[in-house]
Amino acid sequence: MSIKTERLVLSPCTKDLYHAIKDDYPCGAHIMNYMEDVEEDPELAGWGCWFAFRRGRVIGDLGFKGKPTPLKTVEIGYGFLPEVRNAGYATEAAEALIDWAFSTKEVEKVLAECRPDNTPSVRVLEKLNFEMYRRDDDLIFWQLPKREDGSSDSFTGKR
Repeated sequence: MSIKTERLVLSPCTKDLYHAIKDDYPCGAHIMNYMEDVEEDPELAGWGCWFAFRRGRVIGDLGFKGKPTPLKTVEIGYGFLPEVRNAGYATEAAEALIDWAFSTKEVEKVLAECRPDNTPSVRVLEKLNFEMYRRDDDLIFWQLPKREDGSSDSFTGKR
């Protein structure tokens, strides 16, 4: 299962894919933790790490921080290589993954959090029409509800 966008291909993390890219991409501990978790709970597949490919090269990873909750929420996170930042890839990839989550019956709201000084991440969330619902000294908390027509608001108008 892959998701194709205008410029990217998103592929969910599997052991085979991890071993194929691990020498070319700085995989964080969250990726190893996800692979261990999905081995214990195969229903977690798709609700964790995904890799973003541009012209066959991994340029970032993103995903959900677990399966949807009983309240039908998931939390999204993302990170891209420094040399590809500020090109819209995080926004494009997150939008596609959010669309995928909303296409299931399991998700009614996507959550996110970021530090107030993480201006690029704040911009991504604002472009995707997330609403800030709480802020403290360390983090801003965001939410994006599914619309009644089964989609979310979008900066591109594609949803």
